[in-house]
Amino acid sequence: MKVGQFSFAVLIVLAPAAYAQSSVTLYGVLDSGVLYQTTAAASFAPNARNLGHTWQLKDGGIFSSLWGLKGSEDIGGGYKINFRLQGSFTSTNGKPGLSDTPGATALFNQYASIGVSGPFGTIDAGRQIVPMIYAMADTDARGAQYFGSILTAWLGLNQAAGWPGTNTNAPIGALYDSNALVYVSPKFYGASVSLEFAPGGTPGHFQGGTRESAVLKYSNGGLNLAAVYYNGHDTNPYPANYPAAAAVPATGVANNRFYYLGALYTVNGFSLSASYSIGKNPAKSGSVDFEMISGGLGYQVNPFLKITSGYYYLKDRNHSENQSSEIALGAEYSVSKATRAYAQIGYVNNKGTMNQTIVYGTPVAPGVSTTAAMVGIRHTF
Repeated sequence: MKVGQFSFAVLIVLAPAAYAQSSVTLYGVLDSGVLYQTTAAASFAPNARNLGHTWQLKDGGIFSSLWGLKGSEDIGGGYKINFRLQGSFTSTNGKPGLSDTPGATALFNQYASIGVSGPFGTIDAGRQIVPMIYAMADTDARGAQYFGSILTAWLGLNQAAGWPGTNTNAPIGALYDSNALVYVSPKFYGASVSLEFAPGGTPGHFQGGTRESAVLKYSNGGLNLAAVYYNGHDTNPYPANYPAAAAVPATGVANNRFYYLGALYTVNGFSLSASYSIGKNPAKSGSVDFEMISGGLGYQVNPFLKITSGYYYLKDRNHSENQSSEIALGAEYSVSKATRAYAQIGYVNNKGTMNQTIVYGTPVAPGVSTTAAMVGIRHTF
């Protein structure tokens, strides 16, 4: 055999071994159901009118439909290089979700990150779901679902603060952050820390558009505890009347702050949760200053059936007439390891200018109450 042929044969034999420590996974979720809501609006604008009931096929009764790629490479010594690409889409029409820029779509609108993990923990860089959302989900009996949960209540704070619903960096906290660096520590006696810093990338302005957050979590013996601090600068640059108005230039002012304390305790199949949080714009504390209180109860009836409920109260600390309370009840049944059927019902009582919604992505007019019910199916692959 010639030297060149021999070398090629050796490469073929060794190639699988060289990449044996790498892995890539394609995964996804389809979540779709039928939704009925007694009142609805066309947008989250503060002047939106009640347009009456809505009856629709809706994506995301539990969480959004999504697909993604994730992988890791073992580089030895307990260290790995990891990547994740993940994007949500609407299962009813196939359209992708929104990025940070209103009106612009992004293929990987939830995750586009690369990082390293090891004995020290993990560090990831890129667009990511922020650590505070995981902390809230871990301390909510409803698990921060898209229907009646701590997530929809938190979005209610943002709507009350003037969020137009077209920007993932909302005025109170954030669901996603682009250009983010996130560190997650290993667990130490049940406790872990997550730290985030996202450079703003504004020329000549170090604090323009920056975000930082810290999350402390504890999990042991059925008890979950979480404390969250989130602070942002210029993190909602588009006003409520977008696209009629231009984007607000970066100032570096801290205008986005969120504090959260939550707990969830599970014993003998029962789960009890409670939380208290404050969301404000420090630069305009006289107009944007809200508090949120939640409580939840769940029961794992058997390995297949779970029932959860939650109560979520919002209050404008500057104007006591602006209040909102929501109650939600849901049941999930595992048809198989990959498929769940669910049924949910909720009611929200909005007063003053509050427009808390029951279902993520289905607006309610300010001061208008509503009832919603949804049945659907969720399949993972």
